[in-house]
Amino acid sequence: MKSESKQNQSDTSFWNSVKWTFGAFVFALGIMNILRGNDPALGVAMLFASALYFPPSYDRIKGVTGISLHYFLRIVLALLIIWINMAVGAISEGYYPEITG
Repeated sequence: MKSESKQNQSDTSFWNSVKWTFGAFVFALGIMNILRGNDPALGVAMLFASALYFPPSYDRIKGVTGISLHYFLRIVLALLIIWINMAVGAISEGYYPEITG
């Protein structure tokens, strides 16, 4: 029973780390699109979307609105954010030549 609790705790800390990392990634993409991109509204939308991946802000949103997003929906949103940024974001538009080469 005790080892099962440790396994559960390590799984939770792993997924918590994944959420924080992806939230920071989306937040950075939002800042990049605001500062040097041609569509600052996309950057602001990414900043708001990053709040869904930071555990404290997600818990706050869930507590205030009472709406909880399923993990599958959050994964689909993550893939959509990456796809949008690679298609029309500041990096794909060539505003960061030091990144794209």
